[in-house]
Amino acid sequence: MEYEFVHDAITGEARALFSLEHEVIGPWMEVELGHSITKLTELLTAIDNIETGQAQELLIAGSEYSITLNNEDVSIQTNVSMNGSLNGSGEGLPDMLTDEHIHLDQNEVASCGLDDFRVLLLSWGKFTNGLR
Repeated sequence: MEYEFVHDAITGEARALFSLEHEVIGPWMEVELGHSITKLTELLTAIDNIETGQAQELLIAGSEYSITLNNEDVSIQTNVSMNGSLNGSGEGLPDMLTDEHIHLDQNEVASCGLDDFRVLLLSWGKFTNGLR
């Protein structure tokens, strides 16, 4: 998984840039995690709970993205791709946007290993909050 953390030249906000196959992780980090040490701690605790067998699988739903953790990997995807609805309206995708036609976004899901995810979270925490 290739990534880079940068500060936006205009706003100064932390940005997470990922290779194409893991592209959705960047916006997830920026939107759902941000600078929150509390959210970072909750995710690290969730990883510990999975690794110690206290939980088999965890789903953490955010405002725009959801994350699923299990003992093998972590999957992040847009909420729209999880429930198949647009804007929470409960309506299915129009026929023109189903698998037989075009996709809204080829990169709305990304996965990585649990250990790699922990390293990523710690790196993000260090970058955004100066954590060691």
